[in-house]
Amino acid sequence: MTTYPLQRLNVNNLSSLYASSSSPLPNINSSEISQETAKPKISFKEILENATTKNNTVIITTLNQAWAEPNSLFDLFLESFRIGQGTQQLLKHVVVVCLDRKAFERCSQLHTNCYQIETSETDFSGDKVYNTRDYLKMMWRRIELLTQVLEMGFNFIFTDADIMWLRDPFPRLYPDGDFQMACDRFFGDPFDSNNWVNGGFTYVRSSNRSVEFYKFWHKSRLDYPELHDQDVFNRIKHKPFITEIGIQMRFFDTVYFGGFCQTSRDINLVCTMHANCCIGLEKKLHDLNIVLDDWRKYLSLSKHVQNTTWSAPMKCLED
Repeated sequence: MTTYPLQRLNVNNLSSLYASSSSPLPNINSSEISQETAKPKISFKEILENATTKNNTVIITTLNQAWAEPNSLFDLFLESFRIGQGTQQLLKHVVVVCLDRKAFERCSQLHTNCYQIETSETDFSGDKVYNTRDYLKMMWRRIELLTQVLEMGFNFIFTDADIMWLRDPFPRLYPDGDFQMACDRFFGDPFDSNNWVNGGFTYVRSSNRSVEFYKFWHKSRLDYPELHDQDVFNRIKHKPFITEIGIQMRFFDTVYFGGFCQTSRDINLVCTMHANCCIGLEKKLHDLNIVLDDWRKYLSLSKHVQNTTWSAPMKCLED
């Protein structure tokens, strides 16, 4: 079997690596203390170990300055955990990977497990327009990082920060399947790789199969330099190598893992709502606020709701 070594981060291009955690830290010497922060620099693995569940699973999201500003998407993301059903206790398992210093500073004010990677090559702080050069770099950095999470032996749920967690999704994960992915549109068969996938929410078990798949996915960016990770996934998912490594894929029903492309049809079952099929930070903020308003109204009801029509999307439907 052919293996694909992962290109490691070039330490010569890293301007800083910081981590924030309220859990007890191992002893480190003074040379490991950054001049720019009073917090000790600890490894990404230690942050993951602090956040892991009993079955060695972490919840990971990424954050930049634009999404970390007050009243921006990160605030909504955290609020959804606080008001969701069974989601409050999951916050301690969330690791926020910050792509710039401002995002790290804001994250550290609001959350326990924050980790920063800042490179001198690309400024990830602004709102990255879909499919632009910097957007593609940001997406592939994410795949690279998640590969390393799997190599360290951790299972993970990756979630975009524009996903609202309304219920604990763990009971809705498939009992089998190395790689499980949300959909923009789900056509009824969780085994069908022709569902319209969305990489914003994935559950991956650490195994040799999943590591090899992520390495292959990351390497395949070189074959499709103009495409982002989701489109590259669609190009490689039927390749013989995928069958060769034996990775089992499953795809989530939008009834449970909904979004603006295909909203969940039953508020009594929905776990997450994603601001997908929506380009632009202001549009996402407007419509996700509506989602949370709808959710609060639902929670205030004394009777079971049979039929629900979401008020969102609104602005995300505009051209």
